Amino acid sequence: MRALMVDDELPTPTAEGHAARALVQELQGRAIDVVEAASAEDGMSVVVSDSAIHALLLDWTLGSNGEHDHEKARALLEFVRSRNDKVPIFLMAERGAASSIPIDVMEMVDEYVWTLEDTAAFVGGRVVASIRRYLEVMMPPLAAAVMKFSQEYEYSWHTPGHTGGTAFLKSPVGRMFFDYFGENLLRSDLSISVGALGSLLDHSGPMGAHEKYAARVFGAHRTYSVTNGTSMSNRVIFMAAVARDQIALCDRNCHKSIEHSLVMTGGIPTYLVPVRNRYGIIGPILPERLTPEAIKAAIKANPLVTKGIETRPVHSIITNSTYDGLCYNARRVAELLDPSVDRIHFDEAWYAYARFNPLYRDRHAMYGDPKDHKGPTVFATHSTHKLLAALSQASLLHIRDGRSPIPHARFNESYMMQASTSPFYPIIVSNDVTAAMMDGPGGIAITAESIQEAVAFRQTMSRVHREFAEKKDWFFDTWNADKVKHGKGGKEVAFADAPPDFLIREPDAWVLHPGDTWHGFGNIEDGYCMLDPIKVSILTPGVATEGGLDKRGIPATLVTAYLHRRGVEVEKTTDFTILLLFSIGITKGKWGTLLNALLDFKRDYDTNSPLAEVLPELASGYPSVYGAIGLRDLADQMFAMLKETRQTHWLSEAFSTLPTIVMTPNAAYQHLVKDQIEHVPLDKLANRVLATSVVPYPPGIPMLMPGEATGPADGPYLSYLQALASWDRRFLGFGHDTHGVENRDGVYHVQCLKAGATGKT
Repeated sequence: MRALMVDDELPTPTAEGHAARALVQELQGRAIDVVEAASAEDGMSVVVSDSAIHALLLDWTLGSNGEHDHEKARALLEFVRSRNDKVPIFLMAERGAASSIPIDVMEMVDEYVWTLEDTAAFVGGRVVASIRRYLEVMMPPLAAAVMKFSQEYEYSWHTPGHTGGTAFLKSPVGRMFFDYFGENLLRSDLSISVGALGSLLDHSGPMGAHEKYAARVFGAHRTYSVTNGTSMSNRVIFMAAVARDQIALCDRNCHKSIEHSLVMTGGIPTYLVPVRNRYGIIGPILPERLTPEAIKAAIKANPLVTKGIETRPVHSIITNSTYDGLCYNARRVAELLDPSVDRIHFDEAWYAYARFNPLYRDRHAMYGDPKDHKGPTVFATHSTHKLLAALSQASLLHIRDGRSPIPHARFNESYMMQASTSPFYPIIVSNDVTAAMMDGPGGIAITAESIQEAVAFRQTMSRVHREFAEKKDWFFDTWNADKVKHGKGGKEVAFADAPPDFLIREPDAWVLHPGDTWHGFGNIEDGYCMLDPIKVSILTPGVATEGGLDKRGIPATLVTAYLHRRGVEVEKTTDFTILLLFSIGITKGKWGTLLNALLDFKRDYDTNSPLAEVLPELASGYPSVYGAIGLRDLADQMFAMLKETRQTHWLSEAFSTLPTIVMTPNAAYQHLVKDQIEHVPLDKLANRVLATSVVPYPPGIPMLMPGEATGPADGPYLSYLQALASWDRRFLGFGHDTHGVENRDGVYHVQCLKAGATGKT
């Protein structure tokens, strides 16, 4: 147990100082680690840096008792309560000061210590009791149950076979495994046979309590805990909502799990195509493409919707936010889709934190109060491991029942089809703990820190970019507005000079306003889409403001390789953007190292430092290609290749248009299973029908789906693949990762249906 005492009289020879020191000794004698602070400022620093503080003892007077002398004590109280509304707080004061304690302060305090009257032994007992109560209520239901069970040391005659880790102790290699992961983790790897913990499959006991708790925290009517990632969550929803030959409206900017869902269900996709900008950044599906008229037109144009197919879609899925951090106004999307479909599914794998900060109000699926929900049934899927704190593969599936609800009994059949009967309990517990971390004021505080760090980085980058620009020199920039409107009358100020608090709290600073050049999405509806500040795209030189490429540029993949050499790993790299994620695990100042590395890159680029010095592994691995050239030489060669092949242009074209749809993904998969396929080289790929999807990484979304035609050799899809293949042959060590493409000695091959195959299976 640990307590924080904030009292500036601790070291003084006064009666109050003596009483405070006696209390510290009493608490230490009760096995409580006491952290001492002499000021409110020091206390705040401790609260930020040490989340294991289980109680706060605060001197109300901090040395005086005048009418206006409690500001710092009050500030510390408010600061603590803004982060934690449950930790016990003891206010230490003389009894005569009781009349000076305002009601709002009393509401923040749990107990009082009359410094010169209460004995240290009595107060120590009260502190211990309060800490124990706090620890009992701090843990959410499943986490508490698992921790309690793992400490009961019962003999087990059930799976798993390692029996709390003891099996590993019988082997040297097993012992190393045991020591590395620790006994607590292994004792928490339990079986569904442990009835005291309930069942994930029938959502009973502490398991069910965990899901109910998560539903409350995330604003859902129902929540399901998932142990095989949001890919499983998406498949569960589709399997429960879409049957063979039913129409589903699908965001073309979809994860591969949506393709798998279509394969499994036999549903008919009607795609909703998002826009892209000059950098190839994926934008939103514009409002005009979600109107009833636009959706009817898209369904009518779909060659898979033949006679006898019901034309009203049964399901819709939208990716929110996009990979590059563009967030829809979910309330507006629901309003647009309401006349056309009874179920709206938001894939929010990268966006589970949105409900917990007012900056994102109305921009996530579970917006507002669940009691007020009307209209379509709404689903949200969250990868709680991506940008929250859960373990890998953890996911939560949320439902708000509206029109055409899927009752639990029906929905659970789909859930059980995808779930394991032997789930890894630590994954589920991590979902429970993540929900608890975001519950109450803690969620706001945690998300605010991420936003604060992202804003600080963006503004610093903007200032450095401006400083170099004033010297007619180059530097990297971040993708966000150049100017924002702030203050009375909406005075426009440079983004770099805007008050940080304004950028942290005001959504309008991040909204894509119509006609703004920076975002490149034209006259988009005002307020419809917002850039998430924690998803930071660094822009490398090379893309002209009006579109197309400049005379000179620096491909982002070269910068990423340079950063990797310096121990900096990024989330995603496209032709001229580098994506960084300021997750809740970010630490203050971490981005300073990144900024220094970018400045180092500029220095080495400007001086054309030899690759043998700045990227030695690359130079030694391919000496004939890179051994005798410098960093700027390679950048120039790469940029020239991008201009020659028009790779960025073909990327935008390929992802902004729809290919010819020949059959459903399900039908194409049947041919794959029956081996009615062949591997076709890229130069013979024109007008072939794919058996599997082609998914370039980045951006990691399907360019071509199973059952779609590749189009002509000079069309956007094959032109883009040709550009990638040419790049891979030319720049060894910088190859692309394209799922569905097999690179055989520099020649791309793709699995296609044999010429005689049809849609009939």
